[in-house]
Amino acid sequence: MTIGEIINMLETVAPPSLQESWDNAGLLTGRMTTDCSGVLISLDVTDAVLQEAVRRGCNLVVAHHPMIFRGLKRIDEDEPTGRLTAFAIRHELAVYAMHTNLDNVMDGVNGVLADRFGLTDRRILQPMPGQLMKMVCMIPEGHLEAVSRAVFEAGAGRIGAYEGCGFTSNGLGTFTPLTGSDPFIGATGIPETVREHRWEVVFPAWLQRRVTAAMRAAHPYEEVAFDILRLENELHGVGSGIIGLLPEALTEAAFLDHARSVAGLPVLRHSARTGKMVQRVALCGGAGAFLIGRAVAAGADAYLTGDLKYHDFFEPDGRLLLVDIGHYESEHSSVDLLYHILTKKNYTFAVLKSVSGTNPVNYH
Repeated sequence: MTIGEIINMLETVAPPSLQESWDNAGLLTGRMTTDCSGVLISLDVTDAVLQEAVRRGCNLVVAHHPMIFRGLKRIDEDEPTGRLTAFAIRHELAVYAMHTNLDNVMDGVNGVLADRFGLTDRRILQPMPGQLMKMVCMIPEGHLEAVSRAVFEAGAGRIGAYEGCGFTSNGLGTFTPLTGSDPFIGATGIPETVREHRWEVVFPAWLQRRVTAAMRAAHPYEEVAFDILRLENELHGVGSGIIGLLPEALTEAAFLDHARSVAGLPVLRHSARTGKMVQRVALCGGAGAFLIGRAVAAGADAYLTGDLKYHDFFEPDGRLLLVDIGHYESEHSSVDLLYHILTKKNYTFAVLKSVSGTNPVNYH
């Protein structure tokens, strides 16, 4: 199996179009056409991780955090990013990052963190706009089933917990085949009126090419009349952070103990206690200060994230308990997530978890 085939499979779980505009997810070094000898999974890309990949016979490193984050004007081996990039190229290592695109799907990094805290009744804390589209297609009578089946198989027509969703209305279509056309119905130069179905179906934006290709392949017309519309509706399961419920309400002291245990930390940083019980919990792996206001507005009793600054702890103003469980601690389970994704099928190459510690933060 090639590295490109593995990447294509990963991107069905977290499409690259879902990464934030400032991010740099994707293939950072290597060739898509190279055969994969093994995959090493890590949260970060460090010298130790790349050396481990070479030692263990893996030519693909899949990490959550990008090795190259900002633009490189030169590869300077005297600085970390240049050194890592040069090593990867020299040893023909492909390095692939699944960063904010893996954050922005319900079953991604935040979903795993929500699993660790036992949250139920989950929803996205800040839905990502502009990710739902609609196709309106005109189909002649007798061909609706074939076209709709092909489009559904391409991934369209899913709304929440339902699939095969579409809407049909009937009407008349008019056209005149011109010279050089090869009409399915009618003859060159003669105006034609045909009974047609107007069929509407929604799909995630990243599936547009696949959906339209499936529709064209199944449609009998030489020239298909269809519209693609971008919707304002929220796409279920896509966006930043998660909010859900603990199985039972806890005191703030008990919740902090629980959070410290889940994170595996000797200490936690948190805002002043509010005196309320904690059951509705919002969370965001990594640096999630940008969602504090969202968590407050959503009625969360507590918000868990990492990388909080001094002034961030003032923002809740007594409306919720703000807890910093650390960037690494909130995201290291992404290694298990990526391992699970890659081992669902029996591949002929090894899929390994890195044993190199990458947390740059230490406690004393």
